[in-house]
Amino acid sequence: MPDNAQPLSPQLWSQLPSGDQIKSLIEHILTPWWPKVFGYHMLNLGALSAELDMPDLPIGRRFSLFDGKGASIRAEFTALPIQNSVIDAVVMNMLLEFEPDPYKLLRETDRVLISGGYLFIIGFNPLSPAFIGKLLPKYQQQQPWNGRFFMPSRVKDWLGLLGYQVISDERFLYHHLLSDIKSESIWQDALQAWLPSSGSLYLIVARKLESPLTPIHEKRKVRQTQWTTAPTAGRSEHFNQKHKTDNS
Repeated sequence: MPDNAQPLSPQLWSQLPSGDQIKSLIEHILTPWWPKVFGYHMLNLGALSAELDMPDLPIGRRFSLFDGKGASIRAEFTALPIQNSVIDAVVMNMLLEFEPDPYKLLRETDRVLISGGYLFIIGFNPLSPAFIGKLLPKYQQQQPWNGRFFMPSRVKDWLGLLGYQVISDERFLYHHLLSDIKSESIWQDALQAWLPSSGSLYLIVARKLESPLTPIHEKRKVRQTQWTTAPTAGRSEHFNQKHKTDNS
């Protein structure tokens, strides 16, 4: 991406409405998962992922990848300059919404993940109050409403095609993001209690399944039994001669 190009995806939490509160909430949601993740390499895809605090993460090395200043590696998400199967966990924050080909991004992420590796995806839920901003012209060109909101079920379908097991699918932040987020709100509590799937943000946690190479043996052709008519001419002649002898 040229230096003067403006990426669609947010590069700072402050570019999102109530960005600091959203960041703190995501960190809170992710914290219970970190002790379960272990290995050598954690890849934070995107500038927002790079800024997350990850306490008690038993990973040897964390590094970030995005096409911007401050990244450990500058590259495109759909062309990762990383070897196959060397990453133990990947975190992506609000990337699928801004990628022209989100499935290609998932395929490339799958290429670098090890078998059994963790994939954490945070995105915006279209079946939520946050979708209201996409219906109002005033907000349609602002972040995050300038991106595409994908159904979590669609994201899980993509992961299923790639051979992942979804081990968690959570919703949180029951707010439209058109105004400041208040810590206490009756209607937010009501949405969470009565419509728990309507959270404006989702977290999908998936693991890459083991895929051992099983050789496919060529099917053996079953030999067809060659049925032939038993010769009867000789036996008929022998029977006729014996019959004549007995009668004489």
